[in-house]
Amino acid sequence: MKKYIVSLLALCTAFGSAVNAQTVGTAVATAPKVDAGDTAWIIVATALVLFMSIPGLALFYGGLVRRKNVLNVFMQVFILVAAISIEWVIFGYSNAFGSNSIEALKPFIGGFDWAFLHNIKISDLSPYFISHSQIGMDGKATGTIPHVVFITYQCMFAVITPALIIGAYAERIHFKGFLIFSILWAVFIYNPVTHWIWSADGWLYKLGALDFAGGIVVHINAGVAAIVTAIMLGKRRDYKGHAIPAHNITYVAIGAGMLWVGWFGFNAGSGLAADGLAGNAMLVTHIAGATAALTWVLLDWIIDKRPTVVGISTGAIAGLATITPAAGFVDINGALIIGVISSLICFCMVAYVKPKFGYDDSLDAFGVHGIGGLIGTIMTGILATPLVQAAYSGAAFGNWHQLWIQLLAAGVTILFSGIGTFGLFKLTEKWIGVRANDIHEAIGLDETQHGETAYTIFD
Repeated sequence: MKKYIVSLLALCTAFGSAVNAQTVGTAVATAPKVDAGDTAWIIVATALVLFMSIPGLALFYGGLVRRKNVLNVFMQVFILVAAISIEWVIFGYSNAFGSNSIEALKPFIGGFDWAFLHNIKISDLSPYFISHSQIGMDGKATGTIPHVVFITYQCMFAVITPALIIGAYAERIHFKGFLIFSILWAVFIYNPVTHWIWSADGWLYKLGALDFAGGIVVHINAGVAAIVTAIMLGKRRDYKGHAIPAHNITYVAIGAGMLWVGWFGFNAGSGLAADGLAGNAMLVTHIAGATAALTWVLLDWIIDKRPTVVGISTGAIAGLATITPAAGFVDINGALIIGVISSLICFCMVAYVKPKFGYDDSLDAFGVHGIGGLIGTIMTGILATPLVQAAYSGAAFGNWHQLWIQLLAAGVTILFSGIGTFGLFKLTEKWIGVRANDIHEAIGLDETQHGETAYTIFD
């Protein structure tokens, strides 16, 4: 009998040990760790967003200017990729996404704890993650991708935002002044706005402002800076109140196509995971771009009696910019609505408002990106549907409060970017000068700023 009791106790002990081992194993399995699928997707998305700047934006903007200025545009985009990337890892990322040791400053700007990526190891998980909507930070929860991948991904957003402003002052800005102004703008305008919207410490984030992939942080921010710089620089010497013909429409179309492809990384990647939310963001991004492109072509056809390649390219970019803040919150119906509205309004801004007021927004950075970002931010407050994310809804679903929050976030960003850009422009102008002189502008910035020409004719 004793023998059976001992055997029974041994069996129970073994069973208990097995259960305990299974429990420990489960705990280990559910502990935060890198997800290979999420990580692979965000690495690809990072490359796609870089692809938007070089070569996408460089070709799109470069094709729209005259042949004597195409290399200057390429150089402007290229050097921003280099300069802003370095600024980002030195202190930009820490200012934008880090926390501040001074309590009063926490809602407005990060500190320098992550300067030079201090104490960030390749094994660290990103403290930022998507909790059904936005990038946020939680001391306990972590994302499923390495921290260094998130840093690199966000670097591409920091790079392309000041590059968008190039479209406003193309063909008339001194290269040295451009570079100094752009770096100052990234430090004192882009980084704080990013902190407000996308950092968990940010005051607009805490209010509940929704910006899935950069309608406020990127497009409104850059668009407002674009119109301010365009007005302060003044018109090109030979600007007659209407668009100067593009020198290479083939470049424009190729660049627009590259931007469209890259936008999948821009929007679908902002979910920081390879999941259904990323799939929805990709779908609505594509449909909004397609709808806007078709709408713009129809407007061209009806008003000017012919469809144009520049028109369909510009329309696509308008739709893609407008869906950006809404990509993680609207369904296909919202994408169709946003696509039509973005083209109608941006077309009017480019074709009627700009000539009416006479400002020289060279490549329509304000009329397309700035206005598109504003429309998208507002439409997010109207069309956000709980069918995409149960926790979020807009005015169309009874949540008017979200619309007011979107209007507040857009309004504050417009004021901050506008006033800040004005001040930084004035500082740069007084310090080293900004406007290219008449002779340089007449000859072209390729030769006068870089000593190169894009096209050479051999006998």
